[in-house]
Amino acid sequence: MERQPARPGRPRSEASRLAILAAALDLLAEVGYAGLTIEGIAARSGAGKQTIYRWWPSKADVLLDALTTKAELHIPIPDEGSYPADLRAFLTATFQLGGQPRIAGTLRALMAEAQVNPAFGERFRAEFLSHRRAALRQLVDRAQDRGDLPPGLSPETVLDLVFGLLWYRLLATDRRFGAELVDELVHTLANPGVTHR
Repeated sequence: MERQPARPGRPRSEASRLAILAAALDLLAEVGYAGLTIEGIAARSGAGKQTIYRWWPSKADVLLDALTTKAELHIPIPDEGSYPADLRAFLTATFQLGGQPRIAGTLRALMAEAQVNPAFGERFRAEFLSHRRAALRQLVDRAQDRGDLPPGLSPETVLDLVFGLLWYRLLATDRRFGAELVDELVHTLANPGVTHR
């Protein structure tokens, strides 16, 4: 049964929060989403079960916080001076993080949960999906402002192509994210209409 969001109370310890997030990711890799429990996260992290429930309404929300924290730490919004260079830096960091087995498993688990749990689905879209799109949109808007964005693709289509490819590979294939994929996407998005060789 899903708990209600925590009420304001004592501020949570950042060290405890990070220990809980790390424990959740470790356990997910070991036991899978179905086997992951708040009790298990509490035992692994050394935190109390009630503490976890005060801070997050469900195990999915613990993983969502872990995933959001990882993305904010490891995926910059670069300003390399040109649209292709910015794209390359953003895509390289995104694919390196998303290609890690533990992170890929978390992404799959949360997307699946979002399909069957509408309330969590709203939080997943608001707290993770929309933030990742906003990060890339900032890069695309900057290119548009400086006249660096090539014609042929709208900013929204650029975002759909990047994240559509990411999620398709994660959910429907076993294909990895590598430097060659970054090259192909940068070429396609920075030079629409030009054949890739």
